[in-house]
Formats: sequence, C-alpha cells, structure tokens
Amino acid sequence: MGSLDHLIGILKGLGSAVVAFSGGVDSTFLLKAVKMSGIEALAVTSASPSHPEWDIQTARDMTSEIGIAHMLIETRELENPGYSENSRQRCYYCKSELFAALSEIAQKEGFHHVIDGSTADDLNDYRPGMKAASRYGIKSPLLEAGLGKKEIRHFSRQLGLDTWDRPSSPCLASRVPYGTPITIEGLRKIAQSEIALRRLGLREFRVRDHGDVARVEVSGPDFETALTAKKEIVAALREHFRFVCLDLEGFRSGSMNRVIDEKGE
Repeated sequence: MGSLDHLIGILKGLGSAVVAFSGGVDSTFLLKAVKMSGIEALAVTSASPSHPEWDIQTARDMTSEIGIAHMLIETRELENPGYSENSRQRCYYCKSELFAALSEIAQKEGFHHVIDGSTADDLNDYRPGMKAASRYGIKSPLLEAGLGKKEIRHFSRQLGLDTWDRPSSPCLASRVPYGTPITIEGLRKIAQSEIALRRLGLREFRVRDHGDVARVEVSGPDFETALTAKKEIVAALREHFRFVCLDLEGFRSGSMNRVIDEKGE
C-alpha cells in the first residue's frame, strides 16, 4: 500500500506544477496532496461537450474548498477526426489535446511540471491516454507513489474530502461504442439522460448509447431503485432513445472495452 507521506515527498520534489484537474476522486485527492506539499500549483479543468457540466461545477467547488488557484479552459477534441471518429485510440487524441494545452500554460506561467491523476490501477486497464501523457512528459505522482483507487478513497476519507465515496465520472464519450462517431448532439443526449436518472435517485450508473437503444447499467445498491422507478426511467429516456434496456450485469467501469478484451487487442 502506498503512503500519503511518500506522495507528498514526490510532490515536493517537483517544485511547482500545473494539475490536470477533473474534479473526480483521484484528481481531487492529488490536488489536496499538492496543497499539503506546499508547492506552487495551478489546477486546470477542461470544459468541452465531452465533460459533464456537473463535473465542471464540482471542480470549481473543490478548488475553492482546497484553496488552489483554478483555471477553466476550452478544449476542442471534437474537431479532431481521430477523436470524433471514435476509434480505440480516442482517449489518446483527447488527452493529447488536453496535455498540449496544459504544457503551454505551464511554460507560459513558469511552472516546472504538468501532473495528472493517473493511478496504479490504470496500469491494469486499457488506457491509450497514458501514451499521450508519456509523449508530453506528464508526471503521474499517484501512480509513482503506488496508489490505487482503494488507497486513494481511504486517504480521501481521512482528509475529509467530500469526493472520497463519489462514483467515478469519465468523459461522456465513454458511453458510446467504438466506431460510432462522437457528436455534440449525441453527447448532449447522454448528458441529459444521466441528469434525469440522477434526479430519480440513482447514484452509480451509466447510460450507454447504442443508437436507438439506451443500455442502462446500474450498480448493485441502485438496482432496486431502478426497478422501482422503471416507468419514470423509461419516460425520461424515451425523450432521447426509442428503446430503454436495463443491463442485468449491472454497472461495469469501462464496459465498452469488452470488445477489445474479447479480441485480445
């Protein structure tokens, strides 16, 4: 198990950093550790149709609470065919757009490094975005400290961070099968659908977009809620989809990567 002291030691060694800050569990814990380390830092959050508005608001709230300067930038990954065509390298193009912008900010503002919230657990999943991090020389202190999601949630709770038990919230494009083009309209449809389900009391779930079909994945604790509210869920999602299905396997992070795992690619 990695330690918080080890992480803070790594951060102190950086001197100063621009933090790629999404407002999620990992990057919030990283930002808190940055604050504890005492190094000069700037948190930067990307705003684009790929990122849910609720995550951007969380990022604003958490930087204010932690006390780190915050910058919101607009990224244009949808204008890159490599991203919008939604190949299996989609995350590489998205992260390249982000890291190029952050590297420019760091150089302009005089910060020594750009850091992100990649963790030790990310080594066990399909993460083409990590290639972009390597290309731009991005540091990943959580990974370097050997910290995985379980430890990060543990330390987040100890530090009193509201995000300690918050469900993960990857970009909206992760709800679309590889090969199906990513469009602004499609991302909005997914965002509006998930907002509706949040209002119905679901906490950890995904609305996967399969064209006319919405495949809803919900976590175990939310399953009974989903069944009880099935009429309301159907009514809400029928505004955007022709058919609404509840996936009996439940919520799985990265379930769209199954096609990669099954083909061994």
